[in-house]
Amino acid sequence: MSPCMSCARRACTSWTCAKPRRQRRGRTCSGHPRLVLGVRKTWMAVSSTAMTYDDVMIWALALFLAFILVGVPIAFALGAGALVGLWLLEGAPLRIVASRIFGGIDNFSLLAIPFFILAGELMETGGISHRLVHLARVLVGHIRGGLGNVVLIAMIFFSGISGSTNADAAAIGSVMIPPMKRQGFSPGHAGAIVAASAGMGILVPPCLTMVVYGSMTNTSIATLFAAGFLPAFIMTAALMLHLRLDARRLGLKPDPRASWRERLIALRKASWALLLPIIIFGGILGGIFTPTEAAVVAVIYAIVVGMAVYREVTPRFLARAFIRTGVTSGIVMLLIGAANIFAWLMTVSGVPAAIAGAIQSMGGGKTVFLLMSVVVFLPLFALLDGLPGMLMIMPVFVPIAQRLDVDLIHYGILMTAVMGIALFLPPVGVGLYIVLGLSGATLGEISRHLFPYLATMTAVAVVIVFVPWIVYLVPYVFGLYTPR
Repeated sequence: MSPCMSCARRACTSWTCAKPRRQRRGRTCSGHPRLVLGVRKTWMAVSSTAMTYDDVMIWALALFLAFILVGVPIAFALGAGALVGLWLLEGAPLRIVASRIFGGIDNFSLLAIPFFILAGELMETGGISHRLVHLARVLVGHIRGGLGNVVLIAMIFFSGISGSTNADAAAIGSVMIPPMKRQGFSPGHAGAIVAASAGMGILVPPCLTMVVYGSMTNTSIATLFAAGFLPAFIMTAALMLHLRLDARRLGLKPDPRASWRERLIALRKASWALLLPIIIFGGILGGIFTPTEAAVVAVIYAIVVGMAVYREVTPRFLARAFIRTGVTSGIVMLLIGAANIFAWLMTVSGVPAAIAGAIQSMGGGKTVFLLMSVVVFLPLFALLDGLPGMLMIMPVFVPIAQRLDVDLIHYGILMTAVMGIALFLPPVGVGLYIVLGLSGATLGEISRHLFPYLATMTAVAVVIVFVPWIVYLVPYVFGLYTPR
């Protein structure tokens, strides 16, 4: 029996024996003795049984799920599950927890995360949103589908600045949903279009998901950024075609065609905001700076433009942006560190090898694995809010992908595309409730309109599975990647 098991048994015994003393002090413990007795019996049963790696993994997963069900933050649930797993492993030193947390976040590429978050905070002001939306409206508002097309194009512009799907949905939704209702869209339909466009926008770099994936798999973040462009445009085109059919069926009228003068004025007003993604991607694709350095350049540019050009960023706003960035970055880093412990536990328990063996026994190879990944990722990312789900599943599925000779750039873009769908998947997608609050629709109303759009996006994800050159084309053209 390990020392940890002995300590646990003694603690349970002491707690139970101390019950009369606590009751004499006036503290009631009704219901506790039965609970403590159950815990004590459980620990005694566990400590008297030789624990296999399978047993350890079952206990760790069970505790993780139990914590999730009672509302414990995902980072703490992951850490607690992994800690219990290490506790049950005979001879496993608990000091490995600190080393794995530090090892998970000790990565130069992850420095890009707080800087991209800060750049998004600085650029996501009301003025920026209105300028980008107005530009999109004069460019595509006259196409059948009207303001629905405007939302899709504005989301491409905005996603290239913010890097946060939920922020994109909130910023564009708050500006676009009221005029969409006035144009004839129902609240549920307007909210569904905003949700679908935000889910598509996750493929438009800079994307925090790509930064985390690249740092954890040692793949080029610049290549991932470039690889996301063409799938994003294909998904946008598919959604615009779907929206065109809906507009014809519902009789929705587009805006009048804008004059070239109106378009030039809108372009001039939005030019400073549009220069930011051009600087970021031009510098990365041209080899001038790394994605991490690009994030720093983006912050400097956002501060200069916000304070000197648009005059909407005040010192007080800047201080609040720094605080929000620190909080958000801390949450992300804690998630990465906790997931790294859980990943190590799953690796030593042989979970990836067991799943890979099962897939290979099916005889389907890479295609079956990629399709199975889509099926697994959709509910998991919806339940675990995207990034935490990815951090949990990557240690299992990425080694399997490598064993099956799946290209990690292809796999990363597929994972990102599915995450965008899952974040707005009714009834549990976290991004869905942001749009619900903005649109004023009920869950049933928005779900009825949203499911067909999500089906279109899922079809594009399946196309990515079978036609990988969609992912490779842009990186290949810029000399960033040569597929095997």
